[in-house]
Amino acid sequence: MGTVLWNIWFYGLWWIDILANGFFLYHLCRPFVTFRSGRLWKAVFLLTLAISSGMVIWIGDPNLLYTLPIYFLLFFLCTRGDWVGRLTVCVVFFCLEISVCALVDTYVQAVDTDRLYDLLVRLLRTAIFGAFWLLLRRRFPAEQVHLTRRLWQVVLGLASMPLCALIAVVLLTFQKYESAAVNTLALNQGLLVLPFVLVTSLVLLVAILILADHERLERASQLAGLREVYYQGLQQQERQVRQLRHDMRNHLTVVQGLLERGDTQGAVGYLEQMAGSQALQGVRRFCENESANVVLSAKAEAMEQAGITADFAVSLPKDLPVADTDLAALLGNALDNAIEGVQNAAVKKITLRCRVDKGLLMLRLENPVGGEVNPDLSTTKADKFSHGFGIPGMREIAERYHGTLDADVKDGCFILFICLMI
Repeated sequence: MGTVLWNIWFYGLWWIDILANGFFLYHLCRPFVTFRSGRLWKAVFLLTLAISSGMVIWIGDPNLLYTLPIYFLLFFLCTRGDWVGRLTVCVVFFCLEISVCALVDTYVQAVDTDRLYDLLVRLLRTAIFGAFWLLLRRRFPAEQVHLTRRLWQVVLGLASMPLCALIAVVLLTFQKYESAAVNTLALNQGLLVLPFVLVTSLVLLVAILILADHERLERASQLAGLREVYYQGLQQQERQVRQLRHDMRNHLTVVQGLLERGDTQGAVGYLEQMAGSQALQGVRRFCENESANVVLSAKAEAMEQAGITADFAVSLPKDLPVADTDLAALLGNALDNAIEGVQNAAVKKITLRCRVDKGLLMLRLENPVGGEVNPDLSTTKADKFSHGFGIPGMREIAERYHGTLDADVKDGCFILFICLMI
C-alpha cells in the first residue's frame, strides 16, 4: 500500500513539475512568437515545451536526435508569421531547454544515483526555468517582439553556433560508454560546451529584446518625423489664412473698384484667383486614415513644387490593423521612388491607387520612367550604401503581413503592386 501511494505521489508530482516547466517556458517564449488562432494551438505549444523539458538527455544519448525534429515540427505548427523569425526563436529555445536538461541529467547523476535522482533533477529544471522567466520578464515589451528579416537572419546565424555545438557534444559521443577514456573526455567536453550553449541562448534572447527596442524607437522616430512634416504643413496653411484675412480688405477694395468701372469679367477673374489660393483650399484630405494623410499631404506638396502631377485615389479607413510606421513606410517609400523615377520622364505624372477590400490592403502605383532602370530594380545611384532600401524594405513589410510585392517596368512605366492581408 505504501509503495502504491508513493508511486501516485511521485508521478503526480512529476506531471505537476513538467507542466510548471511548460508554464515558465511558454511565458518566456510568448513575446517572441505569434500563435495561431485558437486555444488549441496554445495548449499544444505549452505541452510541447513541457514534454520536451521532461526529456532525459545525457551526454552521448540519442534522445536529442528524436526530440529535435518533433520539437521543430510542433513549434512551426503552433505559430505563424515570418518563417525566419520563427526558426530563429525555435533554435534558441531548443538550445536553452536541451542544454539545461543535459547539464542536469548528466552531472547531477554523478552525485546522486538513488531513486530520488529523478525527482531531484526535475525539480532542479523547474527552478532553473523559473529563474530564467523571473530574470527576463521585466524586459519583455508590452507588444510582440518585431525584427526585420535581415536582423532575424543575423540572429539565426548566431543561434546556429550553439545548436551545432549542442548536437556535437551530445550526439558525436554516442558510443562513449564502451570506453572509459572516451567517457571521461565526453563529460569534460560537455562540462565546457553545455554552459556555453546555455549562456549563449540567454544572451541571444536578450539581444533580440534589445534589437526590438531599437526597432520600436526607430519606427517611433520615423512616425514623429512624418507627423512633424504634417504639422508644419498645417502651420503654413494657418499662416496663409492669417495673411489672407489681413489682405481681405485690400482684395475687397480691388473687386469693388472693378465692379464700379463695370469690369465684371475682371472682377470674376480676380475672385477666381482668390478662390484658387491655397489658404482657401482647407486641409487636404485624401482618406480617413490620419497616418496616410500625413504622408500623402507631404508628398503631394513636394510633387507640386517639382511640377509633377499627382493622381491619387486612396480609400483607407480611420482604423487599420497595420502599424502606422509600416503604412507610412509603404506610402512614403513608394512615392519617393516614383518622384525620383519621373524626374527625367517626358510625362511627369504619378498615379496612386490604394484601398481596403475583403480583408486585403491593395496599393498600386504607376509612373513613367525617364532614366535607367536596373533589371533587379536596385538603385542606380553610386552611393548604394545610403540608397536602394525602398523596395527591400517594402517587400519585408509585405511579407510580414503575409502579403506580396510585385514591381516591374512595362512600356516605359514603372508599376508597383503591394497586397497585404489584414
